[in-house]
Amino acid sequence: MTPTAPLRLILIRHAKSGWDDPNLDDHARPLSDRGRDNAPRIGRWLAQNGYAPGQVLCSDATRTRQTLALILPELPAQPQVQYLAALYHAPAVVMLAELHKATAPVVAMIGHNPGIGTFACGIVHDRPPHLRYRDYPTAATAVIDFDLTAWAQVRPGLGRVTAFVIPHDLAD
Repeated sequence: MTPTAPLRLILIRHAKSGWDDPNLDDHARPLSDRGRDNAPRIGRWLAQNGYAPGQVLCSDATRTRQTLALILPELPAQPQVQYLAALYHAPAVVMLAELHKATAPVVAMIGHNPGIGTFACGIVHDRPPHLRYRDYPTAATAVIDFDLTAWAQVRPGLGRVTAFVIPHDLAD
């Protein structure tokens, strides 16, 4: 009997967004210059380390869509993408419910704080020693493995952090 590959979740907080227009609705806020610089760096890091998703679950906000649009060209293959209104400022429980519906063995989820930080901390058995994991800054990205066969089996505390990075950690 061949062992099954673990499920892999790539948890990405959107890149830095802009606050230039105070009248702009939060959902419509775009990325800042720094965000537009950092998102492709995360995409390159994913590709260089073999962390390519087969499916992406992405909040439908402008800044998450733009983050994904800048990551995708860096990946070796284009994943199936779903933009989900439910992930806009979603709490961890909603993020888990959406993850339970995933179908690919490697799934990326792009969302917002505070939900994504809470989810990142709660879904794993042990947090990595990185000082920024707990507050999950913009463009923070965790690779979390589960020794399970279906996303519906995922529960808090079952994940294992394989990698965690923030843009500041990456060389230009």
